[in-house]
Amino acid sequence: MRAILAGTLFVISLVAGAQDGAWRDSLESYWAKLDREFADPEHSPLDSADREAFDHLHRFPADPAFRVLARFKPARKVRSFGMRTSTDRVPEYRKVGVLHFMLDGRKEELHVYQNVKLSEQEPYRNHFFVPFTDLTNGEETYGGGRYLDLWGPLGEQVELDLNRAYNPYCAYSHRYSCPIPPAENHLPLRVTAGVLKFHD
Repeated sequence: MRAILAGTLFVISLVAGAQDGAWRDSLESYWAKLDREFADPEHSPLDSADREAFDHLHRFPADPAFRVLARFKPARKVRSFGMRTSTDRVPEYRKVGVLHFMLDGRKEELHVYQNVKLSEQEPYRNHFFVPFTDLTNGEETYGGGRYLDLWGPLGEQVELDLNRAYNPYCAYSHRYSCPIPPAENHLPLRVTAGVLKFHD
């Protein structure tokens, strides 16, 4: 009996290890893709002097504690509104629902949005936007908050990986106009995952 139990636990450990390895590989591929884009003059948000010195985006070490399974609750009535940005531009977004999850032993939530104009383009029809702020902003991370992308359709359960949190382009250059995370998307804790701020 003990041998069977030990064998079962060993198999479970192997599966968990393989899943963790696949997640870390996927995360590294995600950041490698962003690093290539930032180094590419055709796609980089960096000013020329910063791009010449660019090596890679600095980020927190990958932490599975910030990869959670969230419960997605769709909005009963989808309404459009103008989201504030770092300039006078006010793009139209719709709030499509809320993600409910546990983080650091606390119940948290993040609202999910969709850019109305962007969603009219076929490649972005199922693209969703989760801008957020947390207690690292202005210290380890960009003061204006960070972003997450989700791709739908969104089911009842959604994997939310804060290790993929990235900066708005405004963190790299004043040439851009960036959405400001709504106050309802403030996490009252330190999200030590994802990208770090660009300049000290």
